[in-house]
Amino acid sequence: MPRRSRSKKSNHYFTKDHENAIIEYCSTNCNRKKTEIYVTMLQPAFSEMVDKIVFTYKFTTLPNIDVLREECKVWLMTILDKFQPEKGHKAFSYFSVITKNWFIHKVKKQKRKNQREVDYDAAPKKYEQEYLATEDTWVSEQLQREFWNSFYEDMKNWEFNDMRDNDERVYKAIIVLFESKDDIEIFNKKAIYLYLREITGLNTKQVVNSLNKFRELYKDFKTDWENGKI
Repeated sequence: MPRRSRSKKSNHYFTKDHENAIIEYCSTNCNRKKTEIYVTMLQPAFSEMVDKIVFTYKFTTLPNIDVLREECKVWLMTILDKFQPEKGHKAFSYFSVITKNWFIHKVKKQKRKNQREVDYDAAPKKYEQEYLATEDTWVSEQLQREFWNSFYEDMKNWEFNDMRDNDERVYKAIIVLFESKDDIEIFNKKAIYLYLREITGLNTKQVVNSLNKFRELYKDFKTDWENGKI
């Protein structure tokens, strides 16, 4: 049976406790409680998240980036109530995507040489839909992309020294499919089996037997992802 090897880097500034704090913040109508949660838990986490995103995606080239960083942190506080835990999104992924989108908008404005600042409290409805709606295609695609990229990185760390020959063939074939996803056409589940059969030289039953073992590892990963452990 293949095993998952844990060599994951974690977001120490945004843990499961912060995920729970956001859910609690959204579920209470007590302003005093909201203030306490924000000051003690969320403000430090959002502050570090914004700073990391700015440096990771090189938004530091924007004029007045220090002012923009602080503006974004304040803006995140104003939209906290718009997060809907029941949608199933992870709060960290949700707010990090929205933050990146916020700065991307600033970059586009800079390229158009339009330096007018956007007042988000008075922004047109289309901006709220563009940046906040959880059904927004761009946000949904980003969340999906982050999930599969994380799964791919996790999968590369699976230990296959003790795998049986067929399992190792299927495992390596799955890696090939992930790395070639932009160059191949997969229309349905049957097409995936055909690719796996072609790459491994195994028959369908052999492929399915190995895949069943990997499904357990996938379930473990998905559970960890949904519980904020990854």
